[in-house]
Amino acid sequence: MAIMLIELGAVILGLGLIGRFAGRIRMSPIPLYLLGGLAFGHGGLFELSASEDFFQIGAEIGVILLLLMLGLEYTASELFGSLKTQYPSGAVDLLLNATPGAVAALLLGWGPAAVLALAGVTWISSSGVIAKVLTDLGRLGNRETPVVLGVLVLEDLSMAVYLPLLTAVLAGVGLAGGSVTLLIALCTVGLVLYTALRHGRLISRAVGTDNPEMLLLVVLGLTLLVAGLAQKLQVSAAVGAFLVGIALSGDTAEHARNLLAPLRDLFAALFFVFFGFSTVPADIPPVLLPALLLAGATLLTKIATGWYAARRAGIRTKGRWRAGGALVARGEFSIVIAGLAAGTHPRLGPLAAAYVLILVIVGPLTARWMEPAAGALRRRLGRRPPRPPSGADPGQAPPKTTASGRPPSTSLERLRARSSPT
Repeated sequence: MAIMLIELGAVILGLGLIGRFAGRIRMSPIPLYLLGGLAFGHGGLFELSASEDFFQIGAEIGVILLLLMLGLEYTASELFGSLKTQYPSGAVDLLLNATPGAVAALLLGWGPAAVLALAGVTWISSSGVIAKVLTDLGRLGNRETPVVLGVLVLEDLSMAVYLPLLTAVLAGVGLAGGSVTLLIALCTVGLVLYTALRHGRLISRAVGTDNPEMLLLVVLGLTLLVAGLAQKLQVSAAVGAFLVGIALSGDTAEHARNLLAPLRDLFAALFFVFFGFSTVPADIPPVLLPALLLAGATLLTKIATGWYAARRAGIRTKGRWRAGGALVARGEFSIVIAGLAAGTHPRLGPLAAAYVLILVIVGPLTARWMEPAAGALRRRLGRRPPRPPSGADPGQAPPKTTASGRPPSTSLERLRARSSPT
């Protein structure tokens, strides 16, 4: 116990110092968290073994809290509106980003199960990493942020179909068994979405209380319970947590956000550190070249996806570049997929780990620098970007009142009013 407490204290203190340093140089701390985990994990400079189980559980809770906080920012009606407008972008996302993984697996001579798995690894962006990056950069109120979140929601909901399908392929079950698993997953997601849309206010009233302690315990307990049930029913735990956030609205959601924000930051940092812990540095060099090529190709396809999605939503040039740069990071889902399919080929696990590690480090950097780099390139080529009509950055949030002069009414408007986009 003494050794575990010393390790936990040292890691958490180190995270705090890293975070302060990252703040001074105006970058996201996520890449530094990951490199720290890589240095002190399996095969690193100094292995922290006594606290590994705690970090593993903390990492799972971190992903759940990140997705819960995302869900709390939207009502069910806003979610359905986003899905109705973003489904073409979701189709483009699947086509552009799953194809490179499938083609790479075929060129490497891997079997059908590995092809399906690597396609999923390259397709799914990391909702946890992107949510943290958008928060760190103060972009939750930007006009392109709902577009980014819409693409992420479509990806996360698609996991309710993809993961049962992959599990069935890996297990070698017949068409009937795979169909039953898939039907259970789809019915679970549909039921939760219907309940959130029709009875979200009743759920908020039942959960809501003026006592902060009781509200924290009820919301956190409900989220973990639903996430666990979702995982048991072959639906991602992260999707279950996101749907809980969608079901809560009004004052209950507002108070829950304020209470859960410190917990989210703590456990999200543990998630990124644990990801570094679980990667063995010696496994990376043999697969580094294919991982770099695959990362470079899918970096461009994700940027193209964000550009296309933002363009469909009427976002102007700067916001399109920001949307594309924000979607680059891969993370938790890619690691889950690689873990499920690790037995299909001995090189799949290390390749996926190297690929994700590259993009989870590069992703926060592209989110921060993609738009300034694109602007600098345009100026160097002698092309001036179009001037916004109001003189303000078209990617930033609107003023803190609506067009009628009233305070913001929807949760998205309140979110924009609270944020200070940069």
